[in-house]
Amino acid sequence: MSTREKNIKTRPAVTTIFTDVGGVLLTNGWGRSQRRKAAEVFKLDPAETEERHHLTFDTYEVGKISLHEYLERVVFYTERDFSIDEFRHFMFEQSRPFTEMIDLLKYLKLKYGLTIAVVNNEGRELNDYRIKKFELGSFIDFFISSSFVHFRKPDADIFRLALDVAQVPQQEIVYIDDRPLFVQVAESLGLKGIVHTDYDSTVKKLELLGLE
Repeated sequence: MSTREKNIKTRPAVTTIFTDVGGVLLTNGWGRSQRRKAAEVFKLDPAETEERHHLTFDTYEVGKISLHEYLERVVFYTERDFSIDEFRHFMFEQSRPFTEMIDLLKYLKLKYGLTIAVVNNEGRELNDYRIKKFELGSFIDFFISSSFVHFRKPDADIFRLALDVAQVPQQEIVYIDDRPLFVQVAESLGLKGIVHTDYDSTVKKLELLGLE
């Protein structure tokens, strides 16, 4: 048997990984715990801040307003003794990497020649910062981010767009996300799904799909 034939026989059923960022590769960019910490540090009214956040954050995530506009609506709708730049710096500094997961995807990409893509909900400025800060572009082939494409999960169109860009059959793609609903939407389009809860369980689920 030729080397080419061996490679074809051992090629995994999965050729492409779609993954979320917050909760999988990095901590959430601006999740509940980060907002709670901000309310404590900057002495904000937590209930008022949360209400304003939920009323406007979707608009920011789909790229219809800037981070500056979001902060004007949520925090700086009244006089503050700190600046937008100080608050923005605090937001960015909350991000931390899940190094094991990043290393896992780098390893699988190298071992199997996988395509790795991000399908995530995130505002443009925060998304840009996290991509550059943690060098996600060093192993991720393309980013389908809500603020870039103006769709956000659970809208199935964001997955359809990712499929159009990837140009591989749905059955060759596995989608990893910590939100079960988003995984279910991906599965409804024919993708394999993994609900990420921790590194070890995700490794085992990937092994079941032939990615050891």
